[in-house]
Amino acid sequence: MQDSTFNTPRISSDSVTLEEVGVSHEEHPDLRVLGLLTFLVSESLMFGGFFASYLFLRGSNAVWPPEGTEVELLVPTINTIILVSSSFVIHLGDTAIKKNNVAGMRLWYAVTALMGAIFLGGQVYEYLTLGYGLTTNVFANCFYLMTGFHGLHVFIGLLLILGVLWRSRRQGHYSASKHTGIEMAEIYWHFVDIIWIILFSLLYILTLF
Repeated sequence: MQDSTFNTPRISSDSVTLEEVGVSHEEHPDLRVLGLLTFLVSESLMFGGFFASYLFLRGSNAVWPPEGTEVELLVPTINTIILVSSSFVIHLGDTAIKKNNVAGMRLWYAVTALMGAIFLGGQVYEYLTLGYGLTTNVFANCFYLMTGFHGLHVFIGLLLILGVLWRSRRQGHYSASKHTGIEMAEIYWHFVDIIWIILFSLLYILTLF
């Protein structure tokens, strides 16, 4: 009697890739990116609550910011230029790895990390020279909470970038076909920049009017 068992070829996941058996990335998107985007949406809602509260308080006070809490523009403007420029720099790193240029990616991500560190240093300098603290008045309270919370996100983004640089030491860890971690770090960094542009507009630019 003929054996009715179908002889199907066995595929070892250790020896072939998904692309070799006809399964593309497009058919199975990386859920890590989706998880990051979901996280960023939740963070956007949190920042949105800060923004709405700030605008409500601003509209409820005849004088804003209150006396004794003048805002200086020089340092935060320089910081803004540095942080916004870093978004273009980190994108150069993403472009480099998609061309299989690991050295180029390392260079641009290292420059981005340096720019992020300079931004944080500028923020610390600003805190030390403002002349008012967290509990001085409601404006100062909003100022420190929002910029401090954003600074925490910049620090986390800096750690992500440094993590990418550390892992890139391994031969073949990142390549033109394997760079999800690099893209996730870039997406997060763009988010940090967008939030700062809104913060800069609310806390600094609007205080001039």
